[in-house]
Amino acid sequence: MVKLLSEFAVGESGIIKSVKGEGRIRRRLFDMGVTPGAELTMRKKAPLGDPIEITLRGYELTLRKDEASCVEVELK
Repeated sequence: MVKLLSEFAVGESGIIKSVKGEGRIRRRLFDMGVTPGAELTMRKKAPLGDPIEITLRGYELTLRKDEASCVEVELK
């Protein structure tokens, strides 16, 4: 099942399938290591859902909800 990273619940894990978005946001996500094939786990979510924290490639990364909505992830 594929869903957007912004829709993940705390504790869910998956593998990145694709990264959408406009040039600047997409480039920033790639620079931070958010690339297809990478495994990630949702660690924390702020009370209103923005920002979120994920574990990716051995480090914690905080993303805004609009950035996370550009990432499609297949659940493990």
